[in-house]
Amino acid sequence: SFLTGMQMQFPLEEDDIIMMKTSFSFDASVWQLFWWTLSGASAYLLPSGWEKDPALMVKAIREEGVTTAHFIPAMLNSFLDQAEIEAPRSLKRVFAGGEPLAPHTAARFASLLPETSLVHGYGPTEATVDAAFYACDPELDKNRLRLPIGKPVPGARLYVLDPHLAVQPVGVAGELFIAGAGVARGYLNRPELTEERFLDDPFYPGERMYKTGDLARWLPDGQVEFLGRLDDQVKIRGYRIEPGEIEAALRSIEGVREAAVTVRTESGEAELCAYAEGLGRNEVRKQLETLLP
Repeated sequence: SFLTGMQMQFPLEEDDIIMMKTSFSFDASVWQLFWWTLSGASAYLLPSGWEKDPALMVKAIREEGVTTAHFIPAMLNSFLDQAEIEAPRSLKRVFAGGEPLAPHTAARFASLLPETSLVHGYGPTEATVDAAFYACDPELDKNRLRLPIGKPVPGARLYVLDPHLAVQPVGVAGELFIAGAGVARGYLNRPELTEERFLDDPFYPGERMYKTGDLARWLPDGQVEFLGRLDDQVKIRGYRIEPGEIEAALRSIEGVREAAVTVRTESGEAELCAYAEGLGRNEVRKQLETLLP
């Protein structure tokens, strides 16, 4: 169902070549291994170790005529550094997933590879690889703090629910649940965890849904926006704060390549601590003050 849904959304043709570069232990390898079979396309197996070297990946893409590839956002930045030197023109589409994709990374991608589409994917393994995709749009995305995770793949359903499993209105944050064909049966030999995470679907009797633990909301245009993890929420001086929201704001600053936010208590009082790569502290602080209270 998942692969058929991918083919419906992003049709491969016979002359397409998928670059297989992901470890079999990572669920993103599933579509790299099998998607090409649905259309008579091809797969190119990147030599072991080359996935760690952007120069070798660009060389392989150019020489083999690869049209479809996948990167986690952190590696995508390094790939773009190399693409700036020698652009891999054969690429038709790139999927980015496994962690949030920063809007400025997507904007840089669009400027360097204007003929290549960039797709932001979201999905826990429990819902079979990806449950949602968002085809990036440089014009729409330039004013976003976060890129959406998009709409559900064909065969999947996304719910944003409150703690009582009632539907949240557009724009209101809640927990993201996934239902449909891709939902797994449960965790092997972990009945208690299975019962906690795989719940009866209140909207489709007899079916189940997966409780992701992710915070999300519907946007007015029908896209879903990922806001972070529910279990990452912290309380600082009485305020409930989502570190993921601060990370998204940091990543939206031009020049910041990667960011992380955590809580430190060395002083005896909980303090937010942000780590940013790419810009100096004073410049990051100055720009962050315009984005966050």
